[in-house]
This record gives sequence, C-alpha cells and structure tokens, in this order.
Amino acid sequence: MGTRNIAAVLLGAALVTLGGCWSSGNDSGGGSASVNPSGNGGSTVTPSEANGRVFLIKPGPNATTDMVKAMVQLKPKDVLRFDCGFFNLTTGIQITATEDVTIEGCGKDNTFLSFRDSNSQEGFLASNVVGVTLQDLTIGDSPGDAIKMKGVNHGNILRARAIWSSGRKTAAEVPITAQNFKQQVKVGCTDPARHDPNNPNPLETDHSSPDYTVSTASGRYGIYPVQSRNILVEDTESIGASDAGIYVGQTNIAKIRKSRAAFNVFGFEIENVQNGEYSENVAECNSGGFLVYDLDNLTQYGSKSRVYNNIARNNNTYNFAVPGSIVSNVPRGSGLITLAYDKIDIFGNTFENNGTAGIILTSYDLLGENGDRRMDVYSEAVNIYGNTFKNNGNDLPSPDFATIVATQGSQISTAFPAVVGIKNAAAGGGYRGAHIVWDGYMDSLNKDCAAPTDKDGKPVPMDAEGKPIQGNQYPNPSCRYNKYKFDTQGKRIVPKWWFSCINPDNNFSSDSLAFSNFHGTRGLDAVVNLNTNDPTKNLSVEYINSIASGIPLLAADLDVSKYNCMARFGADLPHLPDFAFEPYTPTGAYAPEPVQARVDALCNAPQKTGEVNEAAYEVNCPDLAQYNLFADVQDPRSMPNGQGMPYVLNTKLFSDYALKHRVMFIPRGKKAVFLADEDKRINSTIDFPVGTIIAKTFAFVDQPKGTELPYETRLLIKRQREDGQKYWEGLEYVWQTGEGGARKALLTQYGGTASASWDYVDNDTGVRHQGSTNEYLLPNASQCSVCHSNNDVDPGTAPIGPKPRNLNRVYHTESPLAVGQSQHAVNGKNQLKFMCDNGLMTGCPSSFNLDSRGVATNVRHNPRFNMAGDSGLPANSKGDIEARARSYLEANCAHCHNENGQASNTGFYLDVFRRVDGNMGVCKKPTASGTEGRGGRIYDIMPAHSDQSILTYRIGPDATAIAARMPQLGRSVVDTEAVALISKWIDTVVDNTYDNADACQASNNQQQGTSLPVVGTVPIP
Repeated sequence: MGTRNIAAVLLGAALVTLGGCWSSGNDSGGGSASVNPSGNGGSTVTPSEANGRVFLIKPGPNATTDMVKAMVQLKPKDVLRFDCGFFNLTTGIQITATEDVTIEGCGKDNTFLSFRDSNSQEGFLASNVVGVTLQDLTIGDSPGDAIKMKGVNHGNILRARAIWSSGRKTAAEVPITAQNFKQQVKVGCTDPARHDPNNPNPLETDHSSPDYTVSTASGRYGIYPVQSRNILVEDTESIGASDAGIYVGQTNIAKIRKSRAAFNVFGFEIENVQNGEYSENVAECNSGGFLVYDLDNLTQYGSKSRVYNNIARNNNTYNFAVPGSIVSNVPRGSGLITLAYDKIDIFGNTFENNGTAGIILTSYDLLGENGDRRMDVYSEAVNIYGNTFKNNGNDLPSPDFATIVATQGSQISTAFPAVVGIKNAAAGGGYRGAHIVWDGYMDSLNKDCAAPTDKDGKPVPMDAEGKPIQGNQYPNPSCRYNKYKFDTQGKRIVPKWWFSCINPDNNFSSDSLAFSNFHGTRGLDAVVNLNTNDPTKNLSVEYINSIASGIPLLAADLDVSKYNCMARFGADLPHLPDFAFEPYTPTGAYAPEPVQARVDALCNAPQKTGEVNEAAYEVNCPDLAQYNLFADVQDPRSMPNGQGMPYVLNTKLFSDYALKHRVMFIPRGKKAVFLADEDKRINSTIDFPVGTIIAKTFAFVDQPKGTELPYETRLLIKRQREDGQKYWEGLEYVWQTGEGGARKALLTQYGGTASASWDYVDNDTGVRHQGSTNEYLLPNASQCSVCHSNNDVDPGTAPIGPKPRNLNRVYHTESPLAVGQSQHAVNGKNQLKFMCDNGLMTGCPSSFNLDSRGVATNVRHNPRFNMAGDSGLPANSKGDIEARARSYLEANCAHCHNENGQASNTGFYLDVFRRVDGNMGVCKKPTASGTEGRGGRIYDIMPAHSDQSILTYRIGPDATAIAARMPQLGRSVVDTEAVALISKWIDTVVDNTYDNADACQASNNQQQGTSLPVVGTVPIP
C-alpha cells in the first residue's frame, strides 16, 4: 500500500525540497537562489529592498509546491510574491508565528489565485503574526473564507479582491479560469436578483441578475480579520460571499476604507469591534449594505464605530444565506443595520434605492429572548447626521414562507418587512418601509439585578460610564445588568443612553417615509387573536386598517422630530473622535536561520550507539536518522535511544485510524516539570526542558498480513533563542522506501497527501477497524502551527497531548503487532509515576494513589473515550458518557476551540474544565460556520437532538465538504465510534437542565406558529 503511494508521490518532491528549498531558506540575502527553475513555473529567491528575501512564484503546475516551500520559510522582511497570471493552487497560503512579512501580486486585476481545488478552507490565513501585508492580488473560489487574519497585530489588506465564480457550484456556474479571469473579476451592479429562484412565488419573478449569480455554496467571508488589532483594509473588493464580504470582528482599532462589496449577503460587517471605522466605501447589490452589531457569547463586545462618507445603494439581492445564521435574518433591501451595539456615528453617507430601509435600528428583542445576559441587546447612542437618503423602503420583500417552514418557525424574521409595511400602513404612511426604521424596543431599569461577577465572585471591570466590560471569559449572569443607563431616580440618562439622535441636517427625499418606529411586533398578537379563522386575512392591509385604532402600538409612529436630541433633550450626542493606529514596533523575536555550515556540522556529527545526537536539537536536520533517536534508524517503532520514553494518551487526536508511536526524549541531566494547576492552564502540558524532542510516528497496519508501515514522523523540538525566549519548532519527516528496500525519513515541510488503508483490532476495545483513504494528510509546517499555537503556551508549535490528565494511565503500545518500544521499562506502568520514579520529571505529587487500572486517583484523569467506565463512574452512566464525550472533544477539538486557540473567535470552547453551557455549544448558534458548516442546523448542541446539532453534523459522515468537516485538518474519514458517543451524549444526557438550554426552548416555543415574539417595554413618548 504505502510504499507506492509515498515513494512515488513524495520522494521526488522531498528531494526537491532538500536540494532547493532548504538551500534558499538559509540564504541570508547575500545573493539570489533559484528554486525549482523550470519551464513549468517555479520560483526565484532574491534579496528584497528591505534586506529580506523575495520569493517569486510563477504560474504553472509547480506553483503550489513552490508557494508552500516559500511560505514555511518566511522570516521578518521577507516577501512572498506571485507573478502576473492565473494560479491554480491546491492548498491555502498560511502564514503563522512570524512578523513583518508581505504577500503580494502584481495587481488585483492581473494576479488571480484560484483555490477551487484547494484542500484548505481559507485561501489566505495569517495567524499569530505581528505585521503582515497582503496586497495587489485576487483570491478566488476558496472553499471557506477567502482572506482571513486571526490574532494579527498590524495587518494590512491593500488593493486585494475576494471573489467566487458566478453561480458557484450550481448549474448556472461560470467558472473563473485562466482564459477569462480578467473579464470575470469585473462585476457590475445594475439589476440584482430580488427573489430566490429556489423559493417559487408567482408574485416574485425577478430571479436572476445580468451581472452576477449568487450561491449559498460560496465561501463564508471575503475579507475577514478577526480577534486582531490595528487592521487596515483599503482599496479592496469582495464579490459573492455567502455571509459577509468585508468583515472585521472582535478586533480593536480597525479601518475599512475605499473598498467595494457587491453580491454578498452583507457587504460590510463590524462585529464586536472596539474603535471601528468605515469610510468612502461602496456597498451595492448585496442583501444588506453595512452591519454594525454585537454577536452573543464572544470574547468581547464592541463600541465606538464611525461610518461616514460611504454609499449604500441598490442592496436588493435576495438573502441567500442558509437559514440559521445571524445574517439570514437580514431582509433584502437594507442599507445599514445596527444591532446591540453602542456608540455609532453615521454621517456623510448616501443611502439610496434600498428596498426595505436606508438604516434599520434594531435589537435582539425583535428576534426573541437572547440567552447571553452579558450582552446589552439594544443599540444606543446612534448618532445620525448629515446623510443623504433617496428612495428607500419602497420595495418591501415578501415573507419567505419556505424558510419559515424549513426552520420550523424559528426564522420568522423574513416576515418583519411585511410587519413594518403593515404597521406603517396602519399609521397612514402606506405599505412600505422608510429611510430610517426603528423597532422601538427598549429596556427599563432592572433595579434588582446586581453587577456581574467573575468566577471567583469578584465584580467584573467597568468602563468610565459604569458599563461592565464583559466577554465569554466571565460567567453568564442570571440577569442583564443595566443600572449604568439610569440616574438615581431610575430615569434613563439621555441622550447618552437614548437610542438614536437623528439630526435635522439629514437630507430625506420626499419619495419615501422619513422615519418609522414600528414598535416591533407589538399589537400583532391582538390582531391574530381577533381573527384566528382566516390567517391570510390577519395580516392584510385592509383588515389591519379597519381595526388599527383600537389596538395600542399596532400603528407605527412616523414622527422623526422626537429624535432631534437637541430639541428634545437640550444636547446632542458628542461626535466620536477619530482614532489612530498604534505605532508598529517589531518584536525582534525571530532569529535568522543558522548558516548551512552549522547545520552540516551538527547533523553530520558521528553517532554514538544508544545515544541521541542531542546537540543537533538546535537545527533542522534534513534526515531524521541524523538525530539518532531510535535503535534502528529505519524503524521509528524500535527502542528509543538516550532517555527516550514511549508514551500513549488516554484519548488521542483521530487521524484516519493511523496508529501512533510517541516518544519523548528529555536531554540527559534535565527533567520535565509536573503541571499541578491544569485547571488554570488548560492548554499547557508538562513543562519540558530546552532540548526536548517529542517524536510522533503515524503508521498504518494490516494485521491479517502482519505488516505495519510508518508514513511520517513529526518532531516537536524545544529551543531557546539568544535573548532567552523558549519556543517549539515543528518538523515533518516523511518515510520513503529507497533502493534495496531501505527506509529513510526526509524533512518535508511543505506537506502533501497520500493513500492509506488499515485493518486491525484495537488493543483497548477489541473493535476491528477496516478502511482506506486517498486523502491522508501530511501537513505542511504552517498547518502544524495553526493547531499547535495558543496564546498561553510557549511560542511556535507547542505540544498538545502530554498533559498530566491525558498521560495518567498505564503504557501499552497502540500497535497490535510486536514492536521494539513494547520492551521499554515503562511498559505496563503508570506513565506519570514512571517519569517521577526514574528522574525524568520533578515537581511530582508526593504519592500516586493507583487504582486497579493503574490510574493515579489523586491526579486528574481524562478517560479513554471508547472505554465504558474508564471515567471511574459506572459504565455507560450519564456521568461516564459525558466524561468520555468531553475527553474526546478536548483531544480532538479544544486545541483550537479554547479561549486562546485558533477558534477562540467562535465562542465555542471544549476544554474539560468548563461547564457544559452556552460557551460549550448548548443552544448556541454558530459564529462563523458558513453555509456548508452548519448543514441546515441551527444550534451547535441542541439538547436531546443530536440529529439537529451542528456538532454531530460536522464530525459525522454528511460533512463531506472541506468547509464543513471538523477537525479541519488530519481526518478524511469519520471516527464512527466517536460520532456514536457524542450522539448518545447529546440524546440521552444533555437535557433542559443544562445552563442555556432555555435558549433553544424559548425559540422553539415561539416557533410553533402560535405567536410572534413580543418582548421589551413601551418606548418613551
């Protein structure tokens, strides 16, 4: 099996890497080096103008290989440059753990990077980078997000475009190709499709656009900086995103200017941002133009954004987001929406030809009760002045009854434009929207609600105005604190905490209603109750007009003068100040590569039998054998040399049923340090000394044939820079079979895929596993860093698995065949105790209280997920099922889904120490899953309904698309035992007693068609 696949597919490429990539990678800028110079593309490395290197990538069949070889080497001041032309790239650009780098093309109309055939979700991902610029190119047809920055400080996206082919993955698709890309990137906005062709309605015939065909199969976000700082997006464009075109989320100090978004669900989004700015942008032909809002259950909530000198026009494309996402609630024809966000200045903008409204001011009350009580659900201190409004609200979309039915009534938001129209008609304004629409919901003083506290019972911090500075790091309180909005007499402090100030200097054209406070859904219950026999008549304009005068708050309030704050309150809201980016200061944390002579001297040092070449830990040796880690250099399953100790984990990361052989090599004379406070440092492993090498070999077994073939050995090496900073380097070695059958593992940092098959009986469970895949992933260095980097551990590719709670077990090899490591002295012993007894670790517990399983009962123990009763609780009891399910989720998901990980922006965290509540997915709607990532489901975990939970969909057999499958890396097939366990946990254990479970129930109760949600209090007259 593997000999043909790996030797044929990877051996030649690995040799190219060694002969070209690594020689150029050690070039310090004194000259130029050629990498894979051929007529089929290739790249050239030259010194850059700023003393870094320029890696020039040319179009052709070798472009992906050349790109990855370059990107894994990027050091400060390096430039990754794509030549002019069309590139078909089969993996994404991933830049991690570096600083001051540039990725560029020769113009967004001239360099097109197509990711149609990519095995990565993102086209471009920068993660944990200080100083990165992406410029002068187009990213096309990425499976997920096109351009993403996560955990970046000082990120620039300049003169760049994100686009998906018109009609992506539909019968109407016009694929963007090398022959047509220069024409296809020019997308106009003349006549958007107003109605969904998949939702037939005889009254709605405008199903197509001559400019562009939208598709739910397009990626989620076009341009997507998240959880970052000092972000500039300028002169960019996004076309066709199924969520938001240009988005900035959970970020501090962000400016988006001189950019265009068209044919996205939302053109521009500011989400949970502090100090954001939109200026001189154009949003057209989207479903909604601009959105400034807070989303629940996230790391921070936003305030202070300036939206000025923009154009929002003709945003009338039907909403093509899959039901269940927050943006699927957006009615087409929305120029700008604010939701649950305080302090917004909206000035100098033009809102024209938007069918529902120019500006919509709304709260979560309109969508039903929100379970996150840390978040203020109302938009307040919205300052609207000096804008121009033309022809807004005169083309209200009809309710999407198909969506209402498909979501069992949970998504009734498509009926709200009709509600606005009916209520405006009842007020004598005609059936239409308005230039500015407000839902009229507001809160009253919650005088009995105490200030929120942290997990230790201490008050959370507050800002200068007394508002709690909240985030999902704090417990969800039992009530929503709002005393800061009210004076000592219980009166609202105005205009500071009034909802909007609408200045008389706004220019409202007379072709539309200027303003409507439509009072949300108030009064509609009375309408329904008065006439329950004829539902079609209930919401007819004629019937509403006949009874409107007798029902309070049914008719809208059309008087905009009430929002002239100077006239009403004697003061206007102060204008928000402009803000500047913080100065960029290089950290100087990235040392240059060692010179080749140093690498040669350390790696080619004479080997001593039984001893690790410990001095070579400083450098990346091209051949695994040069570290002398194993007694048999051709077999990484053989006895380890030196102080090497094989180990296993209670629950491991699933990798297509590969068996894993793990060995930690602690240098002689040094010791690891036990981690006693795991609950305080959830991502930390035991503390390994500098010079430690952790080796993990992935192998596939055919037990009936008695064969086991190692495919790859990954090394994590702990190093230390001259300035004292400790960090981990991740290296990937791929095993090859050479002449005469000799085996060798060569450094191959750019990754690849291979075919594999397996047939063996699990040593723990006795379950037989059989199967195969053609997509087994050999990760590149950047992919390793994405998973292995968290903000609270050593920099680089820090280890994930060897935490005390996951090492607390007896060692037995995973292999059903005889391997050398089975002869090690640790075999049959508790691994933690063995380390302490044999001088490999210090700081150990004074004693180990081992039970009959060999588990230390005074050390936390993550159970083996597939061993009923391994939690120490009765087998298959509710507690046992939950403990094993959580152990699996931590091992397979929590390295990203934690407060400091790659998926921290989702607010969905899976470490074993937290409560099972909203932040662990209970009745939580997804933050950034996109269309394919939710499978038509609404909640991450829906109690008692695994078949309706996004979690089981994403790890299960139906999530076949790259943008849907979880984990994102490392699996191409389904872990059937895990899916069965997680499903059993959700179906039989998670119920309505779990915190936040009422968020599902509240929605379900209001979804049964009995009524529209009616919450909030009556507005101040």
